[in-house]
Amino acid sequence: MNTKTIVITGGPGSGKTSIINELTKRGFTCSEEVSREIILKARESGIEQLFLTNPIQFSALLLEGRVAQYNDALESDNAFVFLDRGIPDITAYMDFKGDTYPSVFTEACKTHAYDSIFILAPWQEIFTSDNERYENFDQAIEIHEKLIETYTAFGYDLRDVPFGSIEARADYIINVVKAL
Repeated sequence: MNTKTIVITGGPGSGKTSIINELTKRGFTCSEEVSREIILKARESGIEQLFLTNPIQFSALLLEGRVAQYNDALESDNAFVFLDRGIPDITAYMDFKGDTYPSVFTEACKTHAYDSIFILAPWQEIFTSDNERYENFDQAIEIHEKLIETYTAFGYDLRDVPFGSIEARADYIINVVKAL
């Protein structure tokens, strides 16, 4: 079976995780965001914000995790697998921060192609900060723009997910994916 890899991306606090959780609840195969696990492990070793203190190390760990998720998705017996963020998110965040990075990151974006990308716009009404999210809403808007720029540069046609309830947003994504 040719499994379709479906990325759900967007700036921080746009509802990605809630939608992934809803899709999981409905029985779809989903891969969770790997950055929170990396952040928590770094904190256990005394590093409060690894992305801010060592963005290349943090991004290399993200790349490893997202490549593993991509490969796992391709080996799935399901028609499609939803991923909470994709490999291009890594370069978009580093570009947002203004970091230079080795070509291994852009090469990974080129060699791991996804079938469809859904993007969620920043949404002030649902935006909250938490222990793993350091960005404010204005930064979320900037990150959103970097995500659009990055995915577009890698040849993706982004599908905007309209605002609405978690259920309505999940329904929208499912209906589009089933029509692919």
